[in-house]
Amino acid sequence: MSKLYNAGIIGTGSCLPPKIVTNEDLEKIVDTSDEWIVSRTGIKKRRVADENTATSDLATVAARRALDDAGLKPSDIDMIIVATVTPDMNFPSTACLVQANLGAEHCPAFDIEAACSGFLYGFILASQFIATGAYENILVIGAECLSKFLNWKDRNTCVLFGDGAGAAVVSRVDEKFGILSHCMGADGEGGKHLILEAGGSRKPASFETVKNELHYVQMEGSEVFKFAVRIMAKASEEAVSLAGLTKADVDFLVPHQANIRIIEGARKRLNLPKEKVYINLDRYGNMSAASVPVALDEASRTKAIKKGDRIVLVAFGGGLTWASCMLRWSK
Repeated sequence: MSKLYNAGIIGTGSCLPPKIVTNEDLEKIVDTSDEWIVSRTGIKKRRVADENTATSDLATVAARRALDDAGLKPSDIDMIIVATVTPDMNFPSTACLVQANLGAEHCPAFDIEAACSGFLYGFILASQFIATGAYENILVIGAECLSKFLNWKDRNTCVLFGDGAGAAVVSRVDEKFGILSHCMGADGEGGKHLILEAGGSRKPASFETVKNELHYVQMEGSEVFKFAVRIMAKASEEAVSLAGLTKADVDFLVPHQANIRIIEGARKRLNLPKEKVYINLDRYGNMSAASVPVALDEASRTKAIKKGDRIVLVAFGGGLTWASCMLRWSK
């Protein structure tokens, strides 16, 4: 068997739209309150893209910043993977639009859809190409404009989500660094609990689908919450176990930013102090596939994580899906 290379992250970047929507702003348009939102989710603010900004725009900026952080040019990229459930359009893929924006000529580019787990799905996929030596530098981006698919009259969903993009350059790293383990999973039977029903081949856009508000995100919050509390903790522990490590070996947790109570459950299962968990949920809300890479970029740039740290990345999302990995930070 040929040698397998260690795959890790050598550069990160993120992009948040400038417009901030606070809980107080939402109080004016829907039956909710700052106290209700914060007590149930931990969210205080979220970013919202304007009408002229699409997912590929945010993704492109995040990608450029990740390339700058890695000291690479667009021509150095061998593949682009974009994780999103809010693409600019059905096709071409958002990844192809980003490729054109960057001028990263001729490298393969494609989208994957695993909702909030999407970035980790993409990162794990990219690590396989790097490990086998098929490619040297892969750009993985999680990007969303969820605000464009929310019913701003539905307080169960409109208070939760925000827009943004995060990117990482996945490349070969020195031995003992990079991805140490990973797990992924899905439970399609639970797909009905978090869904955007219309706009695909099952229910193409029509007068009826628009009238019945089927082009908005719909969620059975209690069902998703029960699933998330269980799977976030389980997947975090599985990543540690598969790496041949113990909870005591974990230095930091970068979780999907969906709900503070869900994050707390995972933190307690790993026996981590609060200062060893990166949280930006209060400022950005749930950015779906952008959640983990934005948090990772901020944790890296603020030196919350440092070279040699053993980090657990974990997420869950619509599908229902989940993913986690253990990573020894190489930057």
